Amino acid sequence: MSTEKKADNKIDEVAGKVKETVGKAVGNESLTAEGKTQQGKANIKQAGEKVKDAFKS
Repeated sequence: MSTEKKADNKIDEVAGKVKETVGKAVGNESLTAEGKTQQGKANIKQAGEKVKDAFKS
């Protein structure tokens, strides 16, 4: 996995976690759901990059 993509995916994951936490803290279910969705997308991207790396080896 390229370092740049790995960092971008991690940033998305962390941003999603922050949104989820803030949403829970203020009682905003929409923001909580958005944060969970963002985390899920980041995890899927990370998995895809790992599959690509496995086939490169």
